[in-house]
Amino acid sequence: MTHFANQKILPAAKSIKQFEKMLRSHYKYIVLLDTHIGQLESLISLANRHQKKVLLHADLIQGLRSDEYAAQFLCQTIKPAGLISTRTPVVKEAKKKSLIAIQRLFLLDSHALETSYRLLDSFQPDYIEVLPGIMPHVIQEVASRTKIPLLAGGLIRTHQEVQLALNSGAVAVTSSDREIWDT
Repeated sequence: MTHFANQKILPAAKSIKQFEKMLRSHYKYIVLLDTHIGQLESLISLANRHQKKVLLHADLIQGLRSDEYAAQFLCQTIKPAGLISTRTPVVKEAKKKSLIAIQRLFLLDSHALETSYRLLDSFQPDYIEVLPGIMPHVIQEVASRTKIPLLAGGLIRTHQEVQLALNSGAVAVTSSDREIWDT
C-alpha cells in the first residue's frame, strides 16, 4: 500500500491563509484543521481544482457536531479524501463510505494507551494518528502491536523529530508548523 503517494509530511492548515498557501505547494495531501461548516464546500472544491486531496479534521468544524450524522453529511456532500477524528463512529462512517479513515489518539498515559489498544482491537481504521508524535518508543510499540499504518502529530518541531518519528514506524507526520512543511 502506498501511503499518501509516499508523502512523508502532511501539512495541516489552522487558517484559510495557510490552506491557500498549501494549494500552491507541492503537497498532494493536506490536512484542514479549524474551519466553519459554511466554508467547507468551497474549500474542498478549491482544493480539488488544485489537484489536492483534503484530510478533514471532523472534530474541529465549527457549526457541526462531530458524530456519525455529521460524518454522513461530510462523506456524501462535502466529499473530502478522508476524515480525521477522535470519535470512532465518525471514523467508522468514513471507512464505510470509502474515505480515508484516520483515528486520532491522544496518548497521555498508560491508561490511554491500553484503552486505545482495546478500541483498535474492535475496529481497524485505515490509519492511526498518534499525539503527541515525539515519542519514538511509543510509536514503535503502537505500530508493531496494531499493524495499522501510523501518523505522528503534535509537538513535532524540528526536522530531526520528523525523521525520528518516521524511523520509529510512522508512515507520515502531520504538522501545522510551517517550518516543517515549508521545506
